[in-house]
Amino acid sequence: MKSKKVDIEQLDFAKGNGLIPVIVQDCSTKEVLMLAYTNVEALKKTLETGYAHYWSRSRQALWMKGETSGNTQKIREILVDCDYDALLFIVEQKGNACHTGQRTCFHNQLAGQ
Repeated sequence: MKSKKVDIEQLDFAKGNGLIPVIVQDCSTKEVLMLAYTNVEALKKTLETGYAHYWSRSRQALWMKGETSGNTQKIREILVDCDYDALLFIVEQKGNACHTGQRTCFHNQLAGQ
């Protein structure tokens, strides 16, 4: 199956009230690092700079990953899911991805499994 190029205008931001979830994966280890959200402005900034930018739902503000910690995410590839309502950022992670200091945000295991 052939992949195709998808323009920002084709993404379904309306489904998420202006936001699209972004899964972030390390380009070397293939580890899932984090889940964040982007809007049109943050995605355009990501494409313009080559570094991951997101929309903070709690602060209601645009932010660049690593702007204060130095733990940046250099974009290697951006993939769009089949419904055009979720993204996968494949990144070169510098430092830890999680704000708690862990390498990945997915370091806790659900009890009962």
